[in-house]
Amino acid sequence: MTVFRQVKGEGEPVLLLHGFTGSSSTWKGLDEHLPFQLVMPDLAGHGQTNCLAADLETEAESLKKMMNDAGFSSFHLIGYSMGGRLALALALLYPEAVRSLVLESTSPGLESEEERAARRQSDEKLAQRIEQEGIASFVDFWENIPMFASQKKLPAAIQEKVRRERLAQSAEGLASSLRLMGTGSQPSYWNRLQMLSMPVLLLTGTQDEKFTRIACRMKERLPFCEWIQFDGAGHAIHVEQREKFGTIVKTFLLNQKGGQQNGN
Repeated sequence: MTVFRQVKGEGEPVLLLHGFTGSSSTWKGLDEHLPFQLVMPDLAGHGQTNCLAADLETEAESLKKMMNDAGFSSFHLIGYSMGGRLALALALLYPEAVRSLVLESTSPGLESEEERAARRQSDEKLAQRIEQEGIASFVDFWENIPMFASQKKLPAAIQEKVRRERLAQSAEGLASSLRLMGTGSQPSYWNRLQMLSMPVLLLTGTQDEKFTRIACRMKERLPFCEWIQFDGAGHAIHVEQREKFGTIVKTFLLNQKGGQQNGN
């Protein structure tokens, strides 16, 4: 699998994983705030990576290989929403490779098989809707779900950029992502969070009540965890409050000790 990626900046490597319907372009402008080498792939089923999604842990393995092939045996890791779930999988499977972990609006999954089965059914219906009605119809629906209500307050130019990014996706790609990388297909990582020994930063918006509750529970289980809430932000903090997001992530990454000793 060949993964399309953008690389910006110099210094310690940071792998950034976007959310569902996003692409590497979602991180555009962050290089102005983060003095690192940013590696920003289009995840499987998204953007210019021309392949369908596999399951979460297979995708994590592919990303680890991509970073190894680029000469990075270890790196900092940032994930948003779906990308955060993928980042969690990568950190649990390859803890030696992850210097630090930043999780924005992220869930460790659903705890019971009954919940996962119900979610798989819901994701399957949504995947079929995308395939049958097309991307434009789906984007009209997706941008109006309650989780993204706070984005309605953003400047029109930012809203349009997010919409263009969503419209650039393929129906086949998004459907494969829902079926194989959706929350219903993800193993529950709740009982494995205590295994993560690297520093973890949780980021949530105060208007995103669901993920605020999840982060509160996650913080209790993660051994080395800091949790920061963004007042007035919703689910996509890096879009809604980009400068503050960049400043907080920069401070966290610069505070990590011993990262350069691992080499790149």
